[in-house]
Amino acid sequence: MSNDPFARLPEAASFTVTSTSITDGAPLPPEQLSGKDISPQLSWSGAPEGTKSYAVTAYDPDAPTGSGFWHWAVADIPAGCTELPEGVDELPKGAFQLPNDARLAQFVGAAPPAGHGEHRYYFVVHALGVESIGVPADGTPALLGFLMSAHVLGRAVLVATAETPA
Repeated sequence: MSNDPFARLPEAASFTVTSTSITDGAPLPPEQLSGKDISPQLSWSGAPEGTKSYAVTAYDPDAPTGSGFWHWAVADIPAGCTELPEGVDELPKGAFQLPNDARLAQFVGAAPPAGHGEHRYYFVVHALGVESIGVPADGTPALLGFLMSAHVLGRAVLVATAETPA
């Protein structure tokens, strides 16, 4: 079994996501840790033809919960949008943040338990073939993932890490 939490999902085309806030494979900077809770800047390009909207998620599969921990979920980002600024406080028209696993409709920073080892944080832009995914504003990121499963055309992934010493 793969260590990639997205490996078991239906295949989707790959496209590019970059960030001025986080670096793929590197530790998260202090701004993206718990206490500061500043969402990272994300830009994407090369989405598959037919993309009608995007969703953005941030997920820690290494959280000691049995189900990981969803740090962020943004739904219904219009197809014409290809960037979210760092610390986004105003989303494009129609887009909205879902409550994360802390039940806050915002980005919540990384906070791995002390001594638990390195955690991976998957920042994923999902290209969707529908304008609205139909998830309610109080829905969970897991529900968003379920509803997206039949509509994902592509995924762009950045993985950063964090660790809290014992």
